[in-house]
This record gives sequence, structure tokens and C-alpha cells, in this order.
Amino acid sequence: MDYIVNTLSNLWQQTAFTTMTPGNYIMVVVALIFMYLAIAKDFEPLLLVPISFGMLLVNIYPDIMMSIDKSSNGVGGLLYYFYLLDEWAIMPSLIFMGVGAMTDFGPLIANPKSFLMGAAAQFGIFSAYFMAIAMGFNDQQAAAISIIGGADGPTSIFLATKLNQTTILGPIAVAAYSYMSLVPIIQPPVMKLLTTDKERKIRMQQLRPVSKLEKILFPIIVTIVVSMILPTTAPLIGMLMLGNLFRESGVVRQLQETASNALMYIVVIMLGTSVGATTSAEAFLNITTIKIVVLGLIAFVIGTAAGTLFGKLMCVITGGKVNPLIGSAGVSAVPMAARVSQKVGAEYDPSNFLLMHAMGPNVAGVVGTAVVAGTFMAVFGVF
Repeated sequence: MDYIVNTLSNLWQQTAFTTMTPGNYIMVVVALIFMYLAIAKDFEPLLLVPISFGMLLVNIYPDIMMSIDKSSNGVGGLLYYFYLLDEWAIMPSLIFMGVGAMTDFGPLIANPKSFLMGAAAQFGIFSAYFMAIAMGFNDQQAAAISIIGGADGPTSIFLATKLNQTTILGPIAVAAYSYMSLVPIIQPPVMKLLTTDKERKIRMQQLRPVSKLEKILFPIIVTIVVSMILPTTAPLIGMLMLGNLFRESGVVRQLQETASNALMYIVVIMLGTSVGATTSAEAFLNITTIKIVVLGLIAFVIGTAAGTLFGKLMCVITGGKVNPLIGSAGVSAVPMAARVSQKVGAEYDPSNFLLMHAMGPNVAGVVGTAVVAGTFMAVFGVF
């Protein structure tokens, strides 16, 4: 009888019920909410499903993120190895290559003015930087937090690791990816608040055709120019443009297909689960995390507003030829932000097609956020 009792007791001690804290249960509920949004509401499931599942795992079994030096068997947890690839900036760079291989840069080439809207949307990042300093964060912490405003998860992870802010990497990454997923919820109210009914119905002229030569030269020229000015951006900009060169050259179809499909999805699985696994209750449920999440949201809202307002300015300058809604796509969440511009515009004129026009600022936002990250690294002497 004692044997049975001891066996059952040992089994009970091995269950998660004896180790989980109230905070762990809260995070499990948050993970389930994220899963619901991803599966039932279709809010960027490719991001939210792996993130929420990583969140679920780490709060039930924390050792899944245990580092090698802390483990008793010298092996470490499964997701720890995925996380190392985040810290080494390998995952963000591979994500950028996949994005480049998937994205048509033609709208940006056809309308170079889109760069201005992409640049305007970066205002949210700099606003959050000064707010973060005012809230007590140091310069490098503030820079790592503010980049969330670009709604660019890979760049947020890249900058946080380069600035050696690994202690707050988890909240930063989760906030950035969460806001990327919630673009369809966060952006429309801001866009509608800052535009008139007449402006939302503006129809833009069809973009000019872009030649194959232009599409091939664009990633090469951008890589040379940006990397020469800000060499620290080479891992991100270089991989983004390499992926796009795969796409546009037409001679490496297998590489383009691999980068935009198989490799991209493998990286998303590993990056998403490891990002989610940084959200243990101990690391996530504290005042610092709340500040980071709030600052990230403020930065994203200001970025959306700045892009939209600059779109209004361009509308006035061009005599009503630019629909201000495309300015909101200047944040780096590609192609989600461009789709939102299209969706909001279609609410007021179902036959209005803004998607390709919005892709210009959207692609410019990807480049712009990477450039801002490189600027921060240059300012702080990080190479």
C-alpha cells in the first residue's frame, strides 16, 4: 500500500499542477485568447498560432526554455535552441529574405514618392524613444522598445539583440508581433479619424509599368547605397534585397520558391514558438513589460497617424490625386498594412483598388524601419 501511495505521490509531484503559479495560469489564458484570435478570427494565424503555443508551453513546462548551463543534464530545453537563433540575429535575417522573395517592389519603384510616406510613419518610433526615456528606460532600452512602432517583429528582435537588451527581448518581440497581427484592429480607427469621407473615396491613377531591368537593379542599388551609409543594416537590408533579387532575376526560381515558401515557414515556426516561449509569467507579468507593451502601442498608433497625415499632405500637394489611406501602410507590417488600406478604402467605395498603391509605402516602411534600426546602432556604436 505504501508503494502505491508513494508512487502516486511521486507522479503528482511531477505534474505541472504542483509548480504552476497564478501568473502561469494567467499566461495560459492569454495564450488561449491569442489562439482564439488566430484560429476563430483569422488574425494573422501564421504569427499568432506559433507564438501562442510557445506561450502555452513555457508556462506549463518552463524547462523547455532552460539554457544549457542551467540544466542538470547539460542539454537544455528544446525552444532554447530556437531562441539562440533569435539572439544571434539569424532568424530575423532569414525572415527578411523570405519577405523579399515574396514581395513585389514594383509599386515602390513606380512611385518613388512612396518612400516619403514610409519615412513619415517612422515618426512613431522616434516619439516612443523619447517617451521611453521619460519613463525611466536608458537610451539603448528606449531604442529597442521604440522600434516596436514599426510593427516589425524581425527588426525588433534584431535591434534588441544588437543593443544587448536580451532581458527585455521577450516583451519587445511579443508586443511587436502582436501588433503586427492586430493591424486590422488597431489601424482602421486611426485612419478613419484622420481622414474625411471624400478623401477615403479618392481613386488613384494606375501605376506605370515597371521594366524587368528596373526591378533587377533596384535591390542591388538599394543594398549598395544603404549598406554604404549604414553598414549595420546589411544583415536585414541585404537579405531583404537578396530575396527580392531571387524573385526578379528569373534565373533562380528554385531559390525564390524555397526562400518564400519552405524556408520562410520553417523560420516562422521556430521564431514564433521561441518568441512565445519568452513569455513566462516571471518574465512577462511585471511593470516593465506593461510599460513596453503600452509604449509599443503608442508608437504604432503614432506611426499610423503620421503616415496618414503625410498622405493627407500629399493629397493637398497633388491636388487630390493621393488617397491618404495609403499613408497608414508606411509601417513595416507587410503586406498586412497595405491590405488594411485596401479594406478601409473599399468600405467607402467597393470598386476602389488601393492595394498596389499602398504596397509602395508598405515596402518603404520595411526599408525605413531597418534604416532606423541601423541608425540607432550607429549612434550607440554597435557593429
